[in-house]
Amino acid sequence: MAQEELKSINFMGWRKTIGAISILLLLVSIVSLAVNGLRLGLDFTGGTQIEVGFAEPANLGEIRTLLVEQGLENPTAVYFGSETEVLIRTQGAMQDGALVLIGNRLEALEPGAQIVRVERPAAGQAGLSQVIVLDGVSAAQVRDTDIFDRTYFGNVEFAQVEDGLAVTLENSLDVAYTNRLLTALSEHANTDVELRRSEFVGPQIGEELRDEGGLGMLVALFLVMLYIAFRFQYKFALGAVAALIHDVILVLGFFSLFQLDFDLTVLAAVLAVIGYSLNDTIVVFDRIRENFRLVRRGSPKEVVNFSLTQTLERTLITSLTTLLVLVMLFLFGGELINNFATALIVGVLVGTYSSIYVSANTLLALHIDREDLIPPPKEGEEQEELVP
Repeated sequence: MAQEELKSINFMGWRKTIGAISILLLLVSIVSLAVNGLRLGLDFTGGTQIEVGFAEPANLGEIRTLLVEQGLENPTAVYFGSETEVLIRTQGAMQDGALVLIGNRLEALEPGAQIVRVERPAAGQAGLSQVIVLDGVSAAQVRDTDIFDRTYFGNVEFAQVEDGLAVTLENSLDVAYTNRLLTALSEHANTDVELRRSEFVGPQIGEELRDEGGLGMLVALFLVMLYIAFRFQYKFALGAVAALIHDVILVLGFFSLFQLDFDLTVLAAVLAVIGYSLNDTIVVFDRIRENFRLVRRGSPKEVVNFSLTQTLERTLITSLTTLLVLVMLFLFGGELINNFATALIVGVLVGTYSSIYVSANTLLALHIDREDLIPPPKEGEEQEELVP
């Protein structure tokens, strides 16, 4: 292929400037991850989610305000299928919200009063499920208040113990608080509210999900590097992995910078971004390898520019059609998958950019040339050529 045929866009003419921008974005992302960290969702931190059904469409803004007033930690409320179905999530157990409410009411009743501990009832106390030990109040002060309303807690017994007042409850704090929360939601919305389901994710399970998810991402990157090295050449493998690491860090940095919830759906989106970016990168690499073998007079920079120009239309069409679907998913998919769609939108944009400027830029930085792609001669090939 003659030199004059290499008409192309000079992508690599901007490679130093674009490379500096990429490094800056990576530094911002890494600093944000180090300072702010990720706002881990309930899947990773542990917590409770309950689904409730309203007789009439619910107002999420009012529900979120009420949840904070009820003492829940970092509560969220989103529609779940329709405007009458609401999914409520909170870090920690329902018991934690109950303890906050009880603590606040104790302080209002008697300044300095506090909860000492929560424990299981002693053996032989059939029908009772939980014991709370209080300090700074007497049974007479608490008995006639609504702190331990029997509507929610069932039968309540008081006994003086060595370190305070032991309050034994028929219903656990989780059950009592959930019932109280349903009543509060019903009164606030002035409509019937029904509990659909309640689930608890323990902190240990959350840690396992986080660790295994991170390990899965590292294994995926390692296998990608092996595949590219085998399919192409080790410089291509380093370029592909550099682009994938770049994409993952920028997506994580975006979620850290804007403090968006990072849960299992977002982790799945990050893994999908790795696959999407890799597919795009392999298409570019395949064309670069082919042109290095076909183009005889072009410099490595010119061959890379020519290859990127040839694949530009395919890259843009693929990315735009994907983004069109993702934007519709973001706009009309509901709050439950907003972060999933956001991660994919950011990932597709970053992945398209990295396929052009990070992976190809890395190849030039590693001084890729035509000799790297010439197949090694087979054993005995030279001797065969010498035979008359």
